[in-house]
Amino acid sequence: MARGGCAAEPDPLSGRETEVLRLIAGGYRNREIASAFRVAEGTVKNQASSILSKLFVRDRTLAVLKGLDRGYI
Repeated sequence: MARGGCAAEPDPLSGRETEVLRLIAGGYRNREIASAFRVAEGTVKNQASSILSKLFVRDRTLAVLKGLDRGYI
């Protein structure tokens, strides 16, 4: 939804995406996150990709910084 002519706000992160972002911020690798949630590593890769897309960033570091700024972490 656009506000005052600005670019549309990104979709909010799902609960699981927020959990994944928090673990990324903690320095965990995809394999470790997958093990913690008992899912395939590919699932975590997809979730991480979705996080990057929703936050309009290109890497995990920028996602963590933006997540902190927006209160996800």
